[in-house]
Amino acid sequence: MKISVTIPEAVQMTGIGRSSLYKLFSEGKVIPRKQGKRTLILVEELKRYVESLPTEV
Repeated sequence: MKISVTIPEAVQMTGIGRSSLYKLFSEGKVIPRKQGKRTLILVEELKRYVESLPTEV
């Protein structure tokens, strides 16, 4: 299992749009990591964010 993913992978696995993901970065809700030119996001951090969203009743 991967511990980090690229932005396109994060979009695919969460269903969060690319621009919404960048907004989460700017708001500090998800912290991107840099490895050279690549931007990586920790899978656990994405999971925590999605789990923190309100549930629909």
